[in-house]
Amino acid sequence: MVGSYTSKTSGEHLFHRIRLKGPQAHHITSHVRRRSSSSSSMAAPSFLKKPISETPLVIDKSRNLRLPLHFSQFRLCGRRHVVKSSLIESNHVPILSASEAIERLRTSRESCKRTQRYLAMYSSVFGGITTDQGAMVIPMDDHMVHRGHGVFDTAAIVDGFLYELEQHLDRFLGSASKAKIKPPFDKETTKRILVQTASASSCKNGSLRYWLSSGPGDFQLSPSGCHQSTLYAIVIQDLSPPNYNGIKVITSSVPIKPPQFATMKSVNYLPNVLSKMEAEENGAYAAIWLDEQGFVAEGPNMNVAFVTPESDLLMPPFDKILSGCTSKRVLELVRHLVQIGQLRGVQVRDVSVKEGKQAREMMLIGSGVVVRPVLQWDDQVIGNGKEGVVTESLRNLILEDMKNGPSTVRTLIPY
Repeated sequence: MVGSYTSKTSGEHLFHRIRLKGPQAHHITSHVRRRSSSSSSMAAPSFLKKPISETPLVIDKSRNLRLPLHFSQFRLCGRRHVVKSSLIESNHVPILSASEAIERLRTSRESCKRTQRYLAMYSSVFGGITTDQGAMVIPMDDHMVHRGHGVFDTAAIVDGFLYELEQHLDRFLGSASKAKIKPPFDKETTKRILVQTASASSCKNGSLRYWLSSGPGDFQLSPSGCHQSTLYAIVIQDLSPPNYNGIKVITSSVPIKPPQFATMKSVNYLPNVLSKMEAEENGAYAAIWLDEQGFVAEGPNMNVAFVTPESDLLMPPFDKILSGCTSKRVLELVRHLVQIGQLRGVQVRDVSVKEGKQAREMMLIGSGVVVRPVLQWDDQVIGNGKEGVVTESLRNLILEDMKNGPSTVRTLIPY
């Protein structure tokens, strides 16, 4: 027996044994054991009499097992599948009205334990802002969904201000140009929509993420059938406190994106996700990409920087990787550390792995991590294995800039 499941129905226990007889001959046999002393038998559901090959399949990779679609509602407990759905009793999928579908989506969101809340969403498809999580959806035929033809960016919300919105918006529109997506609005209109979406959320600390897509229209490869490009935006509130503790990184074995795609912030993040998963599987926070020449490139969604033994801040160039807005701001603010003698100077150039691992300090920089110390890279401890003074100073400079920086980096949200 490869697997089994149990279901209680009117005081009876059904035990269904799954037998696999080769890839072309999958069958299910059903065995019934009654709790009562009655000798009457129970008819097995009709789908249990059919070969698996005649029903839709789902894959249980942990057991190398192919199961019919009506088994996909099980939760796995060892080798036993405990039924948590009524699909065994009734092989019926309900047809929902729009209001029923939205209500189920709303209920599903509210019942899940999450680390983030979604406070407001704008969609150019329905031409407005909603604060109802049940309505925060996008069309399935949007080419960003099924073809990955879309770009995005994120701005932090700090004390009621959007941090570096202008800088992120310029990069956002640059990414759209590279992806050959013509925005539905000009820059000022787009900015006004984003600020109003943040305002509608009443969020004082969080983030605003926004997307440009070639739009809905069909399921073809070419966007020629799309009616109109689309703009989406959502306000996200993190429920977890920020964490600036030191971390471990590894060298990624996932191939880095070619420069043409790495330099735009598109929704094609599968390599980034696989790189992040690889790090987590190896007890690390992130995996560091190397370029085709073996030089240090970037992390899955952050830039990398070092402090050399000679007290220079060292950062890889942006010609083959995403141009990080936070990293560029660091390069402006770091002048203060040079002036007070904490650093000798700043260099933006190629960095070898050997040089990186021999650095006095290493850090990850991005809008999510801000400036976070790296204490170990693969098996190499960085410096003395503790957060360095430059890393801490740069983080404090960015955090202060977020709260009290000039108007060029802070956009007031009119609540």
